[in-house]
Amino acid sequence: MAGRKTLTARRGSRARARAAQVVWLLAVLCALVLAVGALCIALDANRDNALVKLVLDVADAVDLEVFSRGNGIFKFEGGDAETKNALANWGLGAIAYLVVGRLLERVVRP
Repeated sequence: MAGRKTLTARRGSRARARAAQVVWLLAVLCALVLAVGALCIALDANRDNALVKLVLDVADAVDLEVFSRGNGIFKFEGGDAETKNALANWGLGAIAYLVVGRLLERVVRP
């Protein structure tokens, strides 16, 4: 009976460790998309390109409207405002995803 409890506990521990890895991976992927999207805007990448369009669309989706380019935490005016908005808001969003992802990963991990 004690062996069965140990086996169940070990399986639960492995499942929580795997879930923690998935949480961290999702946070890193979201941060990466935001960072690459900001880089595409800063480098004035061709927005007609399918890959650039995909990155920008996904970045717009994962910015949670809190870190959006148009209505984010920072709102710059004047020359290069779009680039500054993307770098500041999406950069801050990427950092937030990494911090929250790491915290959640620590909570979930056994």
